[in-house]
Amino acid sequence: MSLTTPMPAPTAHLGAARLTSTDLGLYGMTIFAWGFSWIAMKGQVAGVVPEVSVFWRFVLAALVMLAWSLAARDRLLAFPLKAHLRFAGLGAFIFSTNFTLFYYGAQYLPSGLLAVVFSLASVFNLILGFLLFAQRPKLVMLLAGLTGFSGIALMFWPQIVGAELNVDAVKGLGLCIAGTLSFCMGNMVSASNQKSGIAVRPATTWGMIYGACFLGLFCLLRGDSFAVPLTPVYLGSLVYLAVIASVVAFASYLTLLGRIGSARAGYSTVIFPVVALTVSTVVENYHWTPAALIGLGLVLAGNIMMLKAK
Repeated sequence: MSLTTPMPAPTAHLGAARLTSTDLGLYGMTIFAWGFSWIAMKGQVAGVVPEVSVFWRFVLAALVMLAWSLAARDRLLAFPLKAHLRFAGLGAFIFSTNFTLFYYGAQYLPSGLLAVVFSLASVFNLILGFLLFAQRPKLVMLLAGLTGFSGIALMFWPQIVGAELNVDAVKGLGLCIAGTLSFCMGNMVSASNQKSGIAVRPATTWGMIYGACFLGLFCLLRGDSFAVPLTPVYLGSLVYLAVIASVVAFASYLTLLGRIGSARAGYSTVIFPVVALTVSTVVENYHWTPAALIGLGLVLAGNIMMLKAK
């Protein structure tokens, strides 16, 4: 099943199908693309306000997606107004609001706590899938999400207990929870698009275009400068975040979401912080503690539970 093939309608019971090699490939691609993005994001924060960096990320990503869609001869102009409202929702929830809220939340919270909050997406997806699509999650899937979340919390426990609980910390936590909910709402819009017969690639193309437009308007209203450092570090990280962490990762993730459901696809948000920590072990000399190793075991156990759920 390709990015141009409409996905089957979500079933009333989540996780009914056994995972195929294609599903596992998409799952792995999503995890590794996002897992390395934490390193790339460090090259984006110095001297540039968050929304400007996110704006240029999705301008570039939208151009790449547009070129891909045109090369594949997608009928981008054939969609009615109702479909464009869905695309605008995708752009608002995933390709603008989600990232901007997290970038601002990162100003008040340590990166480890950001990963813990975002890992809640696996649980939020279950809840929203039930509320919006009447998808009945099995108990094992809820337990898997909570197990993975607990594991991530253990892995980043030193940062969590080291974070001072004050007004700024609460503000940052609220921003990150709102960002995670925005991401999950975008998941629901994507699932609805695919249920309506709209393929992933054109929907993602339009979603990124709308997202970039929303971010540009937000920057203009705030009076932000669109200038960015023309340094190898900034531009290199921008290219990675736009092409790999946006085009490749979201095309994989949203396709996966339509194939295996939002609950199991959402568990990738629990796994990719593990990849980020593994990279940090090599690049930043991160030291694994007993608590972190126990947390890793919980994350992997939750992953096995989620992916084997039927």
